[in-house]
Amino acid sequence: MQPSASTAIRTPEGFLHGASIIREIKASGIEFVVSVPDITTSEGLLRPLAQESGKATGKETAPRLIRVCKEDEGVGICAGLSYCGRRSLLLIQQTGLLDSINAIRGVAVEYALPICMMVGLLEKEPGVLPRQSKRYGVRIVEPVLDAMGITYHEIEAEADVGKIAPAIDAAYADMRPVVLLIGRRPS
Repeated sequence: MQPSASTAIRTPEGFLHGASIIREIKASGIEFVVSVPDITTSEGLLRPLAQESGKATGKETAPRLIRVCKEDEGVGICAGLSYCGRRSLLLIQQTGLLDSINAIRGVAVEYALPICMMVGLLEKEPGVLPRQSKRYGVRIVEPVLDAMGITYHEIEAEADVGKIAPAIDAAYADMRPVVLLIGRRPS
């Protein structure tokens, strides 16, 4: 019996692997990853995505990477792709999420678009809930998303990776934004 795309690699609780995250991104039908480089996810996630960008691997094609200069620019590109029936994922850092709140409010929330965001939590302490972080910029992310009515999921260990594809599928089914908070650097 073959494992499903949502089956996480069995590793110690403290690890998160970029390969398993990428597998979930592909399983959710993401065609484009729109990104501003993010220190938290660069090595384990962004670099492998860049190397695979647009290449056919077996039966599937790797998501095409689109690099942008500003996060709010990425919100607009993801919105345009959603209007064309194409699935995309915005890969950014929480500082960029906070910087682009107005674009997210105006485009994703008010127009009810499935803007899927994978957000690296820069300098979040492993094993500490975001709301309990010593870092102000990490601590305020979830309350801001709550205030905006945006669904979010914490992804910090391999056991959490299985949340990714269902969250993206739900965002497209329900026509609403979703944020996947990456709480540690994927290897």
